[in-house]
Amino acid sequence: MVKQDLTKEYSACLEKSEISLLKEEQVFGDDPMEPIRKAGTRSRVSDFCEILGASRDEQGYGSWMLSTQSGYGDVCAVKEDGSRKLIYADAMCGIRPVITGCKGNQDSSFETGDSEGCEKIIDKDGVTNVAFGEYPQRRVETEEGRTLEREYQKAALRKTGKTYYGLYVEYEYEGGKYIRATEGESEKPVWISVSTLWWLLDENTGTLISRDIVAFGMSMGGGNFYDGDFEKTPLRGFLKGEFRDEIIPSVITEITEEERLKREEDMKRAEERRNPYGLKFDRVTEEDIIRGAIESDVPVFIHGPSSEGKSARVKQIDPTCEIIYLRNATPDSLNGRSVYNQSTGEMIDIPPTWFKKVVRKCEEEPDTFHVVFFDEINNALPSIQGMAFNIVLDREVNGLWKLPGNARVVAAGNDMQDSLAANQIAAPFFNRFAHVYINTTTDKWLKWARENDIHPAIYAYIAYKDGETLRSEYTGEKPNADPRKWEMASKMLYTTGQPEMLRALIGEDITDEFVQFCNQPVITLDRVLAGDYTQRELDELDISQRYATVMGLSQAEEEQLEEVRKFTEKLGEEFVAVMDSMRKKK
Repeated sequence: MVKQDLTKEYSACLEKSEISLLKEEQVFGDDPMEPIRKAGTRSRVSDFCEILGASRDEQGYGSWMLSTQSGYGDVCAVKEDGSRKLIYADAMCGIRPVITGCKGNQDSSFETGDSEGCEKIIDKDGVTNVAFGEYPQRRVETEEGRTLEREYQKAALRKTGKTYYGLYVEYEYEGGKYIRATEGESEKPVWISVSTLWWLLDENTGTLISRDIVAFGMSMGGGNFYDGDFEKTPLRGFLKGEFRDEIIPSVITEITEEERLKREEDMKRAEERRNPYGLKFDRVTEEDIIRGAIESDVPVFIHGPSSEGKSARVKQIDPTCEIIYLRNATPDSLNGRSVYNQSTGEMIDIPPTWFKKVVRKCEEEPDTFHVVFFDEINNALPSIQGMAFNIVLDREVNGLWKLPGNARVVAAGNDMQDSLAANQIAAPFFNRFAHVYINTTTDKWLKWARENDIHPAIYAYIAYKDGETLRSEYTGEKPNADPRKWEMASKMLYTTGQPEMLRALIGEDITDEFVQFCNQPVITLDRVLAGDYTQRELDELDISQRYATVMGLSQAEEEQLEEVRKFTEKLGEEFVAVMDSMRKKK
C-alpha cells in the first residue's frame, strides 16, 4: 500500500520557515518562552545523538546550545541540570532546533490543525506538543535489532532513498523506517528507528521548540571565538540545509516488479556468501532449544528459580508428560522393585508405575514424542540422582526395562544459589544434558499472559510498569510478587473482582500501587471494540493515562488490531509508535 505523500506539504511549510536555536533571553531571561517556563530548561538526549557522541546523565538529560554569544567570545548553552553554562565556539553540544514562521502566516506563527502532519496533544505540564516531521531517535529493542541486522545481512532491507548526515542510510522494514549505525571500538551495529519528531508549541509566537535534543556533531566553528553572528556559523547552515531536508518524511511506496526481482537476486547472492552450509541463523528462544533437544533425542536440563515456569514450558511441548518429583522419590518408585513369588520361589521384577504409563502412551501414539520429566532433580538425594543418571545415560530403568524409542528425557531443578536444599550434581551427570537457563523477561511474560488469558488489568499494569513489579524480593516474612504469583492473582481477580485481595499474594506495597493504577481513568479494550467512549473522554486523558490505555490495548488479537489502531491514532502519533513497539514484541 502506498502511504500518503506529505513531502510536498512539509516542503511548502518549511520553505518559508526559519530553523534556528533559542536565544539566552528566551531561556534564562526575565520572561522566558512559555514552554520553557512550564516544562523547564532540561532536555533529553535521543539515542541517536548519544551514538553520535553526545553525553547524557543517568536520567537521559544532556546539554544543548543557544545561538547567543556570552559576551566573551564563548557560546551560551544549557547544562544537563538545566542551568546556564559557557562553551567554546568549536565545541560540540546538543542541538535542540527551533522552527518559526512556518507557512508564512502574517503573524509568523506555526499553523497547525489543517495538516495530517501536524497532530497536537497537551502534555502533563500543560504544553501543546506538535507532531511534525521525523528523524532517527530511539534505539530499537534487542530482539528487533537482531531481526533487522539479519535482514540487512541478507540484503533484504529496502532503501528509502534518504540518508542522514550524508552517512546513515534509511531502510524500510515491515512499514517501519530505520538506520544502521555502529558504536564502540568494536563497531557493534546498532539500529535506530526513524520516528515522529515532537515539538513544544509556544502559543504566543507560534514557535516550535524541539522537545528533545535530536541532533549533534556541529559547532559554531571559527576556532574558540564566536562573534555572535549565528547566520555565519556551520551549525546554522546545517539547520537550514541538511536538517530541514532530513526531517521531511520519506515516502514508502509499493515495490515494483523490477525492484522485487533485483532484491531477490541480491538476497540470493548475499545468502550464498554468508551461509555456505545452508544453516539457519534465526534467533532461538529457550522453548526452541528445549523443543530442539527433545526432537534430537538429547536430554535437556532446565535451570531456574522456582516460579519461573519450568514445568509449564515442558507441558507446552508435551501436555501429558510424566512428571517425577525426585525430591520425594524412593528407590522403589523410581527404579521399580522385586517381590518374592511364594508359589514359584522366584523373585519377580515389577517396573515402576511411571514407566508403565510412559510405555502405554508411547505405544498408543508411536509417532509422538512423550517426555519423562525429572523435576527437582538437584533437590534429590545423591542415591536417587544416581538412579536417574543411569536412566538418562542408558535409557534403561534398573538395568531391566528400556525406554521406548519415542520417549524423551527432560530434567529440571533450582540452582544451588536459588535453593538451600539443592545438592551438587556430579560432573558426569551434568555433562549428559543440554542446559537451558530460564529467565522470564517482561516481554516473554507479557507474550505468555496474552496467550493464557491473564486478567487485562494485570497485563496492563505489568506492561505499564515495564516489568518493574513482575518480581519483588522474597524475605520469608511477607508475600512477594513473581510470575507464578501474578498468575494466581489473575485467577483471584477474575473470581472476586477485588484488587485489594491480592495483598495476600503479592504484598501490601505492590497491591496499593496496582489499586491506584486500576483507579485511574483508562479506556479498556472491550470499550474500544464496542465504540463505547467519547471525544471528551479522550481529551481528558493525560499522558500517563493515555500510555496506560495503550498498554492495555496491546493485548488485542490480530483481528482486533485495525479497530484498535484507529483508536490509538486518536490518542496521538506518539502512542501509535508505542503500540507498534508493543506489537512487535508479541
